[in-house]
Amino acid sequence: MTIRLVSHLHFFRKMHGLGNDFVIFDGRTDHLDLTEDQARHIASRNRGIGCDQIITLLPSTAADVFMRIQNADGSEVNACGNATRCVGDILLREKDCVQVSIETGAGLLSAMRDGDLIRVDMGAPVRDWHQIPLSQKMDTDHLKLTVGPLSDPVAVNMGNPHVIFFVDDVDSIALDELGPQIENHALFPERVNVSIVENWGPNGQGISELRLRVWERGAGITEACGSAACSAVVAASVRGLVDRKAIIELDGGVLTMEWAANGHVMMAGAVSYVFDGEICLDDIT
Repeated sequence: MTIRLVSHLHFFRKMHGLGNDFVIFDGRTDHLDLTEDQARHIASRNRGIGCDQIITLLPSTAADVFMRIQNADGSEVNACGNATRCVGDILLREKDCVQVSIETGAGLLSAMRDGDLIRVDMGAPVRDWHQIPLSQKMDTDHLKLTVGPLSDPVAVNMGNPHVIFFVDDVDSIALDELGPQIENHALFPERVNVSIVENWGPNGQGISELRLRVWERGAGITEACGSAACSAVVAASVRGLVDRKAIIELDGGVLTMEWAANGHVMMAGAVSYVFDGEICLDDIT
């Protein structure tokens, strides 16, 4: 039997935000640059660690950290709300401060502690058709798109492109079948995240509640998606279903959302630590 010596182990932290799970690497000192193959291996639930997205923390001259985000299929994206909360919690503990800044491909975000939750300023939504982006000019508040029982969605970009369909019963929709069809539809040249939303109306405290299920591009159905929740509260506000505030119930738990007067979307929710570990990536290119 030959025993191979491990030449380089990379420390990681496994976390999740409402079941949307991440493997987080700290590349601030060794400038870790994961390839698509390495990202796919790490994300594999059979052969790797298993996660929806891989996060690498990198140095930033504009913020406390730069957050690189790779989907389970290895593709890189610009924003992830649940990951921003997880990274925010890491930095808030590390720096023992009240607020931290996080640079992403979509711009600068800020995170702060809100009781037991992490509250994140996710920035302003983008609603112009060419910035979603769409392959043709179209009213993004009422897309002329029908796929099976889904039609007349809203399109929003929250660092990632999102399309939001309003339905009577989210559990009646075969999201596992319709999600990939819409994700790869010709209307979306960069693919798209797919949300189905059911309006539950005001709760006992008079706050609007929405039920949300998500198909994430490059990851499939996830238990939660922060940028999708941001897009959902914007879309519901545009349609007059909520007054810029909502409690959003996802498969993995609850997010409190507000499309604030300054145009930014604020998101508050829980984060969870799962375990720490080390992985050797030497043989994966």
